[in-house]
Amino acid sequence: MTGPARRRPALALLEALTVGMPRHLTKEAACGFDPELHTGPDAFTDEPADERAAREQVAREVCAGCPVWASCLFYALDTRPQTGVWAGLTAEELRAMSAPEAAGSARGVA
Repeated sequence: MTGPARRRPALALLEALTVGMPRHLTKEAACGFDPELHTGPDAFTDEPADERAAREQVAREVCAGCPVWASCLFYALDTRPQTGVWAGLTAEELRAMSAPEAAGSARGVA
C-alpha cells in the first residue's frame, strides 16, 4: 500500500496521540509532515529493530529543528506517552527521565 491510503492510519494514530495537545504543537510541529516517522508503523506491523533504530534516528533529527521542541518536551514529560518519538526522545527515554531514581540522581540524592 502506498500514497494516501497508507498515510491515513498514521494520521489517525498521530491524531489519537495528540488529543488534548496544545493547538500550537499540532499545527507547528515538524512531525506533522511525516507522522509515521514519529509514531512508527501501526500495532499490527512488525518493525525490525534495525529499521526502528534508523526511523527513530531520523525522527530525532527532525525534532532537533522543530519550532515547538521545548513545548513538546514539556507536554511529553507531563503526559508520558507510551509510544513514539517526542522532542527527540523515545517513550522509553521519557519514562526513564520521569522515573523517581532519575530525579534523585539529578539532584545528587543517593
